[in-house]
Amino acid sequence: MFTTIRPTTQPAKEAIPDDLFAAINDLKKELNAVILAHYYQNNDIQDIADYLGDSLGLSQQAAQTDADVIVFAGVNFMAETAKILNPHKLVLLPDLDAGCSLADSCPPDQFAKFKALYPDHLVISYINCTAEIKAMSDIICTSSNAVKIVNQIPQDQPIIFAPDRNLGRYVMEKTGRKMVLWEGSCIVHETFSERKMIDLKMANPEAEIIAHPECEEPVLRHASFIGSTTALLKYTQQSNHQAFIVATEPGIIHQMEKASPHKLFIPAPAIKENCACNECPYMRLNTLEKLYLCMKNKSPELTLPEKTRQAALIPMQRMLAMS
Repeated sequence: MFTTIRPTTQPAKEAIPDDLFAAINDLKKELNAVILAHYYQNNDIQDIADYLGDSLGLSQQAAQTDADVIVFAGVNFMAETAKILNPHKLVLLPDLDAGCSLADSCPPDQFAKFKALYPDHLVISYINCTAEIKAMSDIICTSSNAVKIVNQIPQDQPIIFAPDRNLGRYVMEKTGRKMVLWEGSCIVHETFSERKMIDLKMANPEAEIIAHPECEEPVLRHASFIGSTTALLKYTQQSNHQAFIVATEPGIIHQMEKASPHKLFIPAPAIKENCACNECPYMRLNTLEKLYLCMKNKSPELTLPEKTRQAALIPMQRMLAMS
């Protein structure tokens, strides 16, 4: 759940500077702002960001920043996380419609009923969820630290894992823990075709398959390495392989190519032909122009009800301490 402050009147169309990079850097100094961006943003936003990372890294940066304004180039739940950790800072999001299919797959009212069925269970929620779901959780995790966090829970403590069933199954396999899973998923990570990926591997036998744990099990079983977005990036830098088939949102390939320009990175194919289904449609709503305008107008601002924010802060702090 998030609330926003919208303009009361429709503003006239604003002029966009020719040099957006310079204009954004000027606004950053003027506002004492920090730009946090996810790896799945478009290339221009990745290149202008002060900090680029996955959900864990971004939440850690949000907790540590001394900036007065946080501009979050990502999706709503990420900006909510920044506000949870920084109640007195201005948190801006370039496009209010930048949601998340995984977060949407876990409606708070339905999850509350589900949680009530297991009153003795500890709730561990993946950070890709709304502030309301975080407020109903005991501990938050990310794909970077989910296994580490579950391994810190006593063996006799039953667990609900929400909202991503694919990450939950992966964590169960890695930890040997049985957990009750909420049946949510990410539309991007469920679009990859196992059959097409096998065909791609046959056509590129030298390429190593690497995958994000939000992918479905048939895709994961072909991967030589499974990890968070940051872990995938680091792996491609350290591996002796010279080619990779990358089963996650292809925005990360920009950083992989910058870090290892001599290596080949091939996006894993989607089920549908000639479709950009493996690109997150929500992440891609943010543009450099929208980033500039949100900083110039200090709007849209993301706010949260204080009761929700305080309840969501507790499991977030537990995650940061356990990481």
